[in-house]
Amino acid sequence: MARAQSSLTSAPLMSQTVSAPAASSFERLSGFLRIDPSNLRLIEDAAGAAVEEGLWAEVAGLVERYAGLAPLSPRLRNLAGLAAMGEGRHADAVALLEPLLAEAPGDPQLRFNLAWASAMTAAPEAVVALVDEAVVAAAPAAAALKVQALHRLGRLDEALAEGAAYVAAGVQDQALMSALAVAAVDAEDTDLARAYALEAGDTHEGLSTLAALALDQGQVSEATDLFDRALAADPTSGRAQLGKGLALLARGDSVAGTALVEAAAARFGDHLGSWIAAGWGHFAQGDLAVARRLFDKALALDDSFAETHGALAVLDVLDGRINAATRRCQVALRLDRACLSAALAKSLMAAMQGDAGAAERIRAAALNTPLGPDGRTLSQAMSQLASGVGRVV
Repeated sequence: MARAQSSLTSAPLMSQTVSAPAASSFERLSGFLRIDPSNLRLIEDAAGAAVEEGLWAEVAGLVERYAGLAPLSPRLRNLAGLAAMGEGRHADAVALLEPLLAEAPGDPQLRFNLAWASAMTAAPEAVVALVDEAVVAAAPAAAALKVQALHRLGRLDEALAEGAAYVAAGVQDQALMSALAVAAVDAEDTDLARAYALEAGDTHEGLSTLAALALDQGQVSEATDLFDRALAADPTSGRAQLGKGLALLARGDSVAGTALVEAAAARFGDHLGSWIAAGWGHFAQGDLAVARRLFDKALALDDSFAETHGALAVLDVLDGRINAATRRCQVALRLDRACLSAALAKSLMAAMQGDAGAAERIRAAALNTPLGPDGRTLSQAMSQLASGVGRVV
């Protein structure tokens, strides 16, 4: 995410020169303050320098000093909000910045700062309301914030349209390209996703997008390398963690792959595709009870997704509950005639007639067995559903 702005449009700048170029701006201004500790202009500028250098405790001390001399200026209140964000206290930042914006509703830099804090507190509606053309003109990084917020709200068409308008207007920002690449993947526009991802450079979102597209095409080695690069760019990337797990599952490493996928599912919480993919990973290891628990969790999140019903049908077959499996297959195929897990369940039921060992043989090879008229495998399907069912932003 881009950095918030540390100065309001009305904030003046110091013009003194110093004889020690090695000293930081904060050190220089602190030296002046030791000579003139009650100079409000110096306190403001020192606090601004402290924000730029990430010296959050020093910002707090300067704000406190200023408050002991005079009511806090708008600039100091803004800097206090930025310091709160720097310390990860984003809700506090919102509480500090909202009243300030009410006093200066047209200040684009302040609107951007509040939009950033709002994004970090998972308030996408506020981000959409705050970011307009003036804000993007003053802080181009706001464009990515708005695209991400619209995406989080499920308004994919708007996210892509707004983003395309920003690009056409000349906004050159890798964060924007990254946000658009991710939105295009979730909108299932692979050509657009690839184009934006290539413009996103070595961002984790851009690399993860290219990796997901490679994995969907069965290019597992290339996908694995790209996911590794994405994780190197950002080890906390949930998309890269999920994708790397799916790539490992496709390579047959069900233990390591399942661990990564399940960790990503827990991180996202309500991302349906991740829970289903984690369930199939446990299925591949023979942990059918755990697989059922994860499929049931996915069903509780959304009972209208065919692959969840089909996955549970597979487990019902293996448990000998043929009538229940048949009913689940009917539901799955009614929701999606091309449901791969339902096809697997029907294959299991057919194979088990007169061959007691067939079910276990099919289970062991299930993830990479071609199913359905197009020959797609469950591993390929997991890659697609994990990126496209339940938005990950």
